[in-house]
Amino acid sequence: MHEMSLTESLVEMIASEGEKQGFSRVRTVRVAIGALGHVDPEAIRFCFGAVARGTLVEGAELAIDIVPAAAWCFDCAKTVRIAERGAACPTCGRHILQVTGGDELRLEELEVD
Repeated sequence: MHEMSLTESLVEMIASEGEKQGFSRVRTVRVAIGALGHVDPEAIRFCFGAVARGTLVEGAELAIDIVPAAAWCFDCAKTVRIAERGAACPTCGRHILQVTGGDELRLEELEVD
């Protein structure tokens, strides 16, 4: 399960920022997970509780925002939503698309004390 290592990296990054910026406790962690990112939000949520134990993140609320998949259609010349990589443009049916969103895993916001 790669979600465990992703969550460990997230908590380590937050702990490092805590040392740099001098906060002692994290109340809320908000992350964005792309629909195409092959990351299971529920697995991240499960791992977060375990990985956060004994750190300044312990007890923090984990808020997860799912970022929809989007792509630029070269034929329509517009951004469209897609369900998966390799999908056809929902407007014109062509497959000349470049993914522009939905594959990220990003720390968006921290609420700290």
